[in-house]
Amino acid sequence: MPLTKNRPIESPGRTQMQAARSGRTTPEMRRVAEKEWCSTEVVRSEVARGRAIIPANIRHENLDPAIIGINFRCKINANLGSSPLCSGIDAELEKMRTAIKYGADAIMDLSTGGDLDKIRTRLLNECTVPFGTVPIYQVAAEKGDNFEPEDLIEIIARQAEQGVDFMTIHAGILKRHLKLVNRRVTKIVSRGGAIIARWMKDHNEENPFYTQFDRILEICGRYDVTISLGDALRPGSLADATDPAQISELKTLGELTLKAWERNVQVMIEGPGHIPINEIAVNMQMEIEYCHEAPFYTLGPVVTDIAPGYDHITSAIGAALIGYYGASMLCYVTPREHLGLPTLEDVKTGVIAYKIASHSADVARGRTHARKRDDELARARYEFDWEKQFNLSLDPELAKKMYEESITDRRYRNMPYCSMCGPKFCPMKIIREDPKRKPP
Repeated sequence: MPLTKNRPIESPGRTQMQAARSGRTTPEMRRVAEKEWCSTEVVRSEVARGRAIIPANIRHENLDPAIIGINFRCKINANLGSSPLCSGIDAELEKMRTAIKYGADAIMDLSTGGDLDKIRTRLLNECTVPFGTVPIYQVAAEKGDNFEPEDLIEIIARQAEQGVDFMTIHAGILKRHLKLVNRRVTKIVSRGGAIIARWMKDHNEENPFYTQFDRILEICGRYDVTISLGDALRPGSLADATDPAQISELKTLGELTLKAWERNVQVMIEGPGHIPINEIAVNMQMEIEYCHEAPFYTLGPVVTDIAPGYDHITSAIGAALIGYYGASMLCYVTPREHLGLPTLEDVKTGVIAYKIASHSADVARGRTHARKRDDELARARYEFDWEKQFNLSLDPELAKKMYEESITDRRYRNMPYCSMCGPKFCPMKIIREDPKRKPP
């Protein structure tokens, strides 16, 4: 259940990582241990070494914390947020409720239009899962192209005070990396990355996120904000996958990870967007090596570029694989990726697709109790217990609706067969009626 936060702001460094390193068990650690069916000692050890994080801003009330790390259940994040062209607070609130209902472990507000502080406050007041933002969006929305480094610090501090649990900080893209982008097909596809790249060119100065990183760490340490080190140079097409620009930035993120850990600030690493299947494993291994086993948080990856409108599928394929290889959290992709702002139905579809991907990864990695639900559903299927099948599914309403639509005559519902095979050709019915059969 959600934990009510009434902790005072403490001096910088009083974070979940600091507590873990000092041998102290926090209420958040006890709660996630309960949810993960593990000991608090395991949780504390993983957080202390930086291989797991518990994003939990001291200002986020009613948060039910989650742990994100390779030795725990693979989590999923749902992006939402208004744009200058469409949507609003009420619509984004409904999207958040839907995402959490169907299993999102974290929410990110990517709003770029409207009253951003008001939108964030409304969402945070209702959000019971870890809540993330991308501060550069608000900086650009309020200050335009000519913002100052001080503007970044002010926005990060403002969002931390509001209760944001984790923030995407695009500190890894440097001036020397920009020349590596020229050979790419899709250049830079990260919104935050493009804003910072343009700023560096216009001002002929180094990335302000990078130069101001110590000040950012001070704020994050004060409020226990987790830094999600952004992949500003993630590939936006298969042609650009695992190229020198992406790898150079990843190495910089590894250096910044060590700086954050020196200040007891929790870190996760954002990962690639478009990667062919045969390069997924090596991308996971590079992150582990260059970023010192910090949790990997990946967008997909999308494994083919040819399916606009179906990118929840192209990306869920990659997400399941990278989850198996060790990614800690998967950022969902909706059917409307590359095409427009997701609708409420798109949000639901994206969350379901990623619950399938993350659960598949957990089963493959042998997570505690991961396969229990599968086995229970399999037994219910063999026993033709239709209601139990529906209730165990990720989307009970849809499963029941499809079943009832396929058998319009109510007399034939809840029978030991479905409309696919009918009463004569259902293999499980045939086997069950075999007098020599053994019970499962």
